[in-house]
Amino acid sequence: MDSVGNIIVYFVVAIVMVVFSFKAVTTGKILRAATYLLFVLLGTAVFYFQLGYQFLGAVQIAVYAGGIMVLFVFAILLTHRPDDSSGRIGSHRRQIGLTLSGVSAVLLLLALFYMPVLNGVSLAESLQAGNEITMHEIGEVFTGSGRFQYLLPFEAISVLLLACIIGGVTVARKN
Repeated sequence: MDSVGNIIVYFVVAIVMVVFSFKAVTTGKILRAATYLLFVLLGTAVFYFQLGYQFLGAVQIAVYAGGIMVLFVFAILLTHRPDDSSGRIGSHRRQIGLTLSGVSAVLLLLALFYMPVLNGVSLAESLQAGNEITMHEIGEVFTGSGRFQYLLPFEAISVLLLACIIGGVTVARKN
């Protein structure tokens, strides 16, 4: 990602993803929100392709932009009429949502930089020491089963998604 063209493509795709992410959560029409989410997922695939991860980019398009979006649209059409729009959120609830979003963002950033991740060392300490973090180390943290590794939460989310799919099929059969 050294050339000027790649940098320009990166910033254009990043801006498009931010705009569509914002539009996905602020629109009142649920089908439009799903379409905006589709564009965000496709932008993520573009980032993977830029990094040279062709397989991961193809999986992003096939699984998320393809399969998951079809599941979302199926669930939306099953439960709502396409022309329905939700009412506007009141200012009191909006203020609570913005406050909780800000607090959550701060907590996530603090956890990212100060929670021990790589060999019991936090990301902030590792960056200050000048250690280079490789993709292999990041992969071990995400797929490892040791302390401060994320295989168990990943599998728990997989089981939760499977339960949601089974629930969706059950609801679809009853109607």
